[in-house]
Amino acid sequence: MSVQISEDFRPLVNQLEQVIMGKQAVIVDLLTALLAGGHVLLEDVPGTGKTSLAKAMAQSLELSFQRIQFTPDLLPSEISGINVFNQKSGEFVFRQGSVFSQIVLADEINRATPRTQSSLLEAMEEHQVSVDGRTYPLPDPFMVIATQNPVETLGTFPLPEAQLDRFLMRLSMGYPDRDAEARMLESYGDGQPQQNLHPCLSARQVLAWQAKAAAIPVGQAVRDYILDLVRQTREDEDRLLLGLSPRAALALQRAAKARACLCGQAFVTPDHVQAVAVQVLSHRLLLRQHQLNAGPASQRQRVEELLASTQVPTEAYKQQTAAAAAALASPGRL
Repeated sequence: MSVQISEDFRPLVNQLEQVIMGKQAVIVDLLTALLAGGHVLLEDVPGTGKTSLAKAMAQSLELSFQRIQFTPDLLPSEISGINVFNQKSGEFVFRQGSVFSQIVLADEINRATPRTQSSLLEAMEEHQVSVDGRTYPLPDPFMVIATQNPVETLGTFPLPEAQLDRFLMRLSMGYPDRDAEARMLESYGDGQPQQNLHPCLSARQVLAWQAKAAAIPVGQAVRDYILDLVRQTREDEDRLLLGLSPRAALALQRAAKARACLCGQAFVTPDHVQAVAVQVLSHRLLLRQHQLNAGPASQRQRVEELLASTQVPTEAYKQQTAAAAAALASPGRL
């Protein structure tokens, strides 16, 4: 699947495809979440490249990386940090936890206890942690990429709705097609492709692109389209226990702006909204009991039905955003 990408990001996408082959759509979604300043939940079976993708992205962007293996005995203080008494100075010194990195991989997040899972909440939402009454800011940019295996549920603790809502997107890697897997066998047979990665963007440039994405204008017609999608779920009482919240609408708009930026567009179109809707909205839908067996597939199907049944704005939305878009300046190469 080929996705239109701005030339500013083409080298980065091409390089990541050397590590995770045949998964351009997932790579683009992950970069969209990064530009939107959001976090990602990667759901798939082991061995599909979730960890490799996260590490390759951090290396390609010159961002610090930390992998946290979530287990039932993992303590919240190992994530957020702890005050340690220094006998020489006679004072407590704060020792940073694993969350103090720009890219944090929360591996198998559903294997930790709810108390430990919740220690990520403040970090994900506020970009800071609080320990013993003091607040410590996290580095910028900051992104949590959490993974979980949707098949194996024994000994796991399902993420609560409040924490699921903190993830901008839920993505699934899926198996590669035959051609991509054949290229993978050839490439990895000669060594590790990660060894050949080089920085494509710096942390400063990522922050500049995040600022540009946030400033991309959204016309009233596109905003109405987002509202139509979200508000329809609140009327679907037969299949949904709870409709999408206002936070979901904000997340969809944020992701659409980031996708427009990634594609080199000066304003958001309905196509950008449609491109990210399933990834942004599906995990936020709370299904009724008779729908639960289908799991994520049923959630994704419901969002796809919303997209198919909701009227798409006409070309008039372009006139509403053209003037504002012309005023935007590219951050360029910093």
